[in-house]
Amino acid sequence: MNAKEYLADPCKASSLPFWKAETINIPEHMKVLRDDEFSNCKYDGFDDQYFRLIHDLKNLKEAVLPDRFELVQCEEKSYAEHINSCYEHEHMSIKEMLAYKSHPVYDHDLWVSVIESDSKKIVATGIAELDTRIGEGVLEWIQVSSDYRKLGLSKYIVCKLLIRLENKADFVTVSGRVANKSNPYTLYKSCGFVNPVIWHVVTT
Repeated sequence: MNAKEYLADPCKASSLPFWKAETINIPEHMKVLRDDEFSNCKYDGFDDQYFRLIHDLKNLKEAVLPDRFELVQCEEKSYAEHINSCYEHEHMSIKEMLAYKSHPVYDHDLWVSVIESDSKKIVATGIAELDTRIGEGVLEWIQVSSDYRKLGLSKYIVCKLLIRLENKADFVTVSGRVANKSNPYTLYKSCGFVNPVIWHVVTT
């Protein structure tokens, strides 16, 4: 797949952002199939479903930070600790977090974090990436601490990153697990992402 093919329909062309699709090798015991391909086949292995969505960076929604919270800068260790506290089955080491900064799509301005004003506790973080070769922004890590969900923080993080990408990228993609309990699909749709495509990661 080349850049022209990908840009014709990013979410349908690949289950991954373009820069990752170029570098990641899929293991032999795993198949990644678009929904229309999957429906024509029979697989007995484990099927994990992911959605991909796209935003054209037009008609962006305002990023509104709820009262008693502040946007701040924090260190890689804090990002790693917050990510680990938000997921049951994910683990991010400080070394892995630092490695993100060596990626060709790293942009310092696309790392955001929010603290509770009184406690100074980090309650929400987000990381986006920017592939300047094709103008693709990618929302990579978006998470809110469990005790602070449903307060508008996740929408703030997404909208803030979209605004920061507005003059840097031509479009933004995002993906997420369909079965995620926090229902990120609804969040991204509410922020203006469209054209969902479902991908199946099948292991045998």
